[in-house]
Amino acid sequence: MTAYFAILLTAILTGNFVLCKFLGICPFLGVSKKLNTALGMSAAVVFVMALATAVTYPINKYLLVKNDLEYLQTIVFILVIAALVQLVEIVLKKFMPPLYNALGIYLPLITTNCAVLGVVILNVDEGYFAQSMFNSVGAGLGFMLAMVIFSGVRSRLESCDVPKFLQGLPIVLIAASIVSLSFMGFTGLVEGLLGL
Repeated sequence: MTAYFAILLTAILTGNFVLCKFLGICPFLGVSKKLNTALGMSAAVVFVMALATAVTYPINKYLLVKNDLEYLQTIVFILVIAALVQLVEIVLKKFMPPLYNALGIYLPLITTNCAVLGVVILNVDEGYFAQSMFNSVGAGLGFMLAMVIFSGVRSRLESCDVPKFLQGLPIVLIAASIVSLSFMGFTGLVEGLLGL
């Protein structure tokens, strides 16, 4: 059980796909202005990451690898992710129209979100199903943590007196880099907690 906890904690903190590996930056910068949209996008990403790992693992193991079609991984995985994103879009449009409208163009962009594809490819390459599921859920929760923290930072930035030459994207990028630096401190914490 400790190994699963280590995988989950590592994916959330020290191996955070947004703040440590810099994958999924587009929705991170685009949807993090408000907490409710950040949470909605994060929930969609967690769902898509976990389900994409669950669906692509058997497809890869029993179809692609057995028939020497590993070179089709990226195409097949993007198709699976696209289908899952369409499912999320349909559910949000039907049951949560305000969130669907708030997410706008960023919701379909989950299909090409490199964090989602990166998690799926890394999980398949490891070859273990249970660990892959913990890693994908941890990666999604790490994405959510980064989005929530950064939405708080951005709400604070709106009330600050930022110099004119830094207003807009420059100050957002500076703030993102500082938040990213703060996650480097978790490396020692995770190693200390797990006795590594």
